Amino acid sequence: MFPLGMVVFPFQTVGLCVFESRYHELLVDVESQRCFGTCLISKGSEIGGHDERTSVGTVVEIIASQQLSDGQTLLMVEGRGCVQVSRWLKDSPYPSALVVDRCCDDVVIESTLLASTTSAVKALRALQSEVYADQCLQKNVELDEDPWIRSWQLCSLTPMSTLDQFKVLSLSNPNDRLRLVAEICCERYGDYQRMLMLGEGFTDPD
Repeated sequence: MFPLGMVVFPFQTVGLCVFESRYHELLVDVESQRCFGTCLISKGSEIGGHDERTSVGTVVEIIASQQLSDGQTLLMVEGRGCVQVSRWLKDSPYPSALVVDRCCDDVVIESTLLASTTSAVKALRALQSEVYADQCLQKNVELDEDPWIRSWQLCSLTPMSTLDQFKVLSLSNPNDRLRLVAEICCERYGDYQRMLMLGEGFTDPD
């Protein structure tokens, strides 16, 4: 497991920098399958251990890597699936855990809910680009036609706090996730509207 100070959703692509020797050992151990687990650190630091970790995480696959001259390794990983930690094992040297899949393939995603949440996310990102006009924010992102993949994409595309991200990830039912994402979009949309009216400009914390 690779605990992080951020949430990674299935089908989301993120960059990671590996510099601790214990996580370089993890990369050696997963060299053949190129997959490992991530989870959010609820308390403590990513560096050196002694952190408190959440019990819900994501399996990611390494899709690209580059070794730097200073010994660090840059990774590009993509989320593959959500898992539940059933038991944490002893760090030796990196964190390890017994996990089970949290797959809900048998749940039918409501098409109207998916469509309305898609509209909400797109509207929020468009407004976000106006609030932070000096930043490069991609408004129009191509979404997958597969409802399952799209539902996760909407989670990763929604501007929200890390705590809200974890709340979304923790929901096992995709329709519940979509409803929560839509609620968050409504809240953030109001926040951005007030910021535009007041002419406020600052760095987006998310």
